Amino acid sequence: MPEGDTVYLAAARLREALAGRVLTVTDLRVPRLATVDLVGRRVTEVVPRGKHLLIRIEGGWTLHTHLRMDGRWQIHRAGARWTTAPDWQVRAVLGNAESTAVGYRLPVLELLPTAEEQRAVGHLGPDLLGPDWDPEEALRRLLAQPDRPVGDALLDQRNLAGLGNVYRCELCFLRGVTPWTPTAEVPHPERLVDLAHRALDANKLRHGHVTTGDTRPGRRHWVYGRADRPCLRCGTPIAVAERSDPSLERISYWCPHCQRGPAPTASRAARPSR
Repeated sequence: MPEGDTVYLAAARLREALAGRVLTVTDLRVPRLATVDLVGRRVTEVVPRGKHLLIRIEGGWTLHTHLRMDGRWQIHRAGARWTTAPDWQVRAVLGNAESTAVGYRLPVLELLPTAEEQRAVGHLGPDLLGPDWDPEEALRRLLAQPDRPVGDALLDQRNLAGLGNVYRCELCFLRGVTPWTPTAEVPHPERLVDLAHRALDANKLRHGHVTTGDTRPGRRHWVYGRADRPCLRCGTPIAVAERSDPSLERISYWCPHCQRGPAPTASRAARPSR
C-alpha cells in the first residue's frame, strides 16, 4: 500500500496538471458515478490527507480516492495515447486542455460534497505531511494503548496518518525495538514520532522511500525487503515474519541483533553471521 509520501507526490503532480484548470473531460467508471458530468467545472485544489487524495472541484464537490495496494494516478498530455496499463483498469479520467489524469485500479472512488469531506477522512490522526502536523497529539494517540505492539500502533491511521509497512519496519529498526514491543516500552517515544515525520518529509518529492541516506539499489532500506541479507549496520542476517502466520497482518523485517524486544515464534529466524 502506498505510504503517505507517495500519496503526497501523487497529489503534487495532480495539482500541477489539474488545479486552476477547467475540466473538458470527466469519466468516472464505477456504476454509481457513471452518469456524473463535471465538464465545465474548475479543479480548485488537490489535497493529500494521510493516504487519501481529495480533488476539490468548483461547485462544492470533492473526488475522494484511496490507492490501497494497486491504485495509481498517471498524468498524460491531452490527446496522448494511454499506454501504461490496459483500458479495463481505468476507473477515472479527468482532463483539461493541457493534461489528462487517469486513475488506474482505484479501489476507493467517491464523489462527495466538499463540506462533508470529514466523512471520508475525519477519523484520521495528525497528518505527518499536513500543514497542521501536531507531534504532541500524535504522541498522545500513540501512547493511548500502552500494551499495544508499536508496529500495530504505527500502522493505525487514527494515530498518525500516512505511515505504511515500509516505514513501520524501518522506524522500529532505527529506534532499536522490534515491531512487537509494547508501545509503553519504546524508549523516548517522542523521538519515534519526530523520526516518522522527518522520514516522510525527506521522501515526499521523490519516488521510493530512502531511509538509509544511500540511494543505491539494494541499500535504500535498513531492513525492509532484506530477508536473510546482512544487516547494513552489524552484518546479522535480517529476520522476517511472513503473512502466512494468521497472527500477523503484515510482513515484518527486523535485525535480531540491533533491535530488542519480543518476536513471533513462527518467524523465519536469522542465521548467525559468520
